Amino acid sequence: MAAAPSVAIIGGGYAGMAAAVELAARNVPVTVFEAAPALGGRARRVTVHDTALDNGLHILIGAYRETLRLIAKVAPPRTRPDDLLLRLPLDLQVQGKLRLRAPKLPAPLHLAWALLTAQGLSGVDKRALAAFMRVMKARRWRLRNDCTVTALLDAYQQPIVLKEYFYNPLCVAALNTPADRASARVFLHVLRDSLGGARADSDLLFARCDLTALFPKPAAEFVRARGGQVEAGATVDSVVREHHQFTLHVQGSKRSFDQVICAVAPHRAAPLLAGIGELLPVLRQVEALRYEPIHSVWLQFEGPVKLPAPMIGLTGSPAQWLFDREAICSQRGLIGAVISASEDQIGEAQDALAQRVVADIAAHFGPMPPLQWHRVIAEKRATFSCTPELARPAARTPCPGFVLAGDYVASDYPATIEGAVRSGVAAARLL
Repeated sequence: MAAAPSVAIIGGGYAGMAAAVELAARNVPVTVFEAAPALGGRARRVTVHDTALDNGLHILIGAYRETLRLIAKVAPPRTRPDDLLLRLPLDLQVQGKLRLRAPKLPAPLHLAWALLTAQGLSGVDKRALAAFMRVMKARRWRLRNDCTVTALLDAYQQPIVLKEYFYNPLCVAALNTPADRASARVFLHVLRDSLGGARADSDLLFARCDLTALFPKPAAEFVRARGGQVEAGATVDSVVREHHQFTLHVQGSKRSFDQVICAVAPHRAAPLLAGIGELLPVLRQVEALRYEPIHSVWLQFEGPVKLPAPMIGLTGSPAQWLFDREAICSQRGLIGAVISASEDQIGEAQDALAQRVVADIAAHFGPMPPLQWHRVIAEKRATFSCTPELARPAARTPCPGFVLAGDYVASDYPATIEGAVRSGVAAARLL
C-alpha cells in the first residue's frame, strides 16, 4: 500500500483545524502551521487581566451541522453538549422595539407562533413578514439575479419596522455587511438554513468557554493523537513548488510536503500564492476582495450585571448586540458588545468608544456598577465584504495539490464559523 501523502495546512483557525481533523481521522499525516500563539484565527482566545475573552464575539445556530459535528468529534470523553454550548430556542430581542421568540414546536409551527406572539410588530408587519418568508420558501430561497438586501426588501414592500429591527440586524450580524450593500442571495441562504429549516436549526448556541477551547485546541489534541503535528507561533513566509512537491519557508527553515491547504485569511494568503505561477488567477481574485471591520467591546464591571437575555440588541448605539457573559459562561460582571460592519469606528479612541457603549447600556437598562476595565478589539479586515455577485475563489485551484480553505472561499455561506468549517472539510475531501 502506498504511503499517504504528507499535507501542510497553513493556518490554525476553524477552517484549517477542520481540515486537519478530517484528514487525521483518515490517517493522513498533517502538519498545521499557525502564526499566532493561540489557535482559532479570527475566532480565538485573548487573555485580558487573567480573563479569557475572544477576539471576536460569535454565536452558533442549530443549523451549523458541520461545526457541531466536529466539536463533538474532538471533544474529550464524557463531555456533554451542554458542557460546551448553551443552547436556547430562537429569541431575537431588540430592547424596547422587537421580540420574536419561538417555542419548542415542530417547524414551521414554531415560527408561526413566534410571529403571532411577536412584540413590537403590527398586524401589517406580521403579514408582510409571513408573506415574504412564504414566497422565498416557494422559490427555494433562490434569486435568479443577485441584488442588495435593501433592494430585495423594497421589491417585496417590507415595512420599515421590519427592515430596521429584524432584517437589517440579522443581515449585518450574519454577513457583516450593511443591507444596502449586502448580497441578497447570500442573505437568503442564511434565512433558509435558520428560519426556513427544522425547528432546532433556529436555536441559538453560545459557547460556554473561549473559542479556542471550544474547537481548535481539542482539534489539535485529536490531530496529535493520530500522528499529526500542530505548530503554533510558526509563520509560513512563502510557498514554492519544486519537483512535484511544495517547499514551505517557515521562519528561516525549509519544509517539504506533497500537498498544501492554504487556510489563512485572504489578505494573508496573497504572499503565499504569489510564488506559484499557476495560482496567479486565484491571486487576482483574492486581491480583488474588499473587507469589513468588526469591533468587539469588552466591559468588566465591578459588580454583577444581568441583562434581560444572554443576547440582546440595542438601538441608538454603535453596538448592535450585547452578550451577558455571566449568564452564558459564569464570567461575573462581564458584558461583550459587538459592532459589526464598524467602519465608522475605525480610528475612534478605545476609551471613548467603550464609555459610549457603557452609557448606552445604562440608558437602556439603568445604572451599571463601576467599570473595572475595558478592552476594545478591532479586526479591521474581519470578513470579506459580502456584496452582490461577488466572485469568490474556489477551493480547487489550477495548481494540483494546492487547495484553499477559509470563510471567503466560494460557497452558499457568508464569513461565519460554519462557512469556515465547511470549507475546511471540503478542502480535506478534495485531497
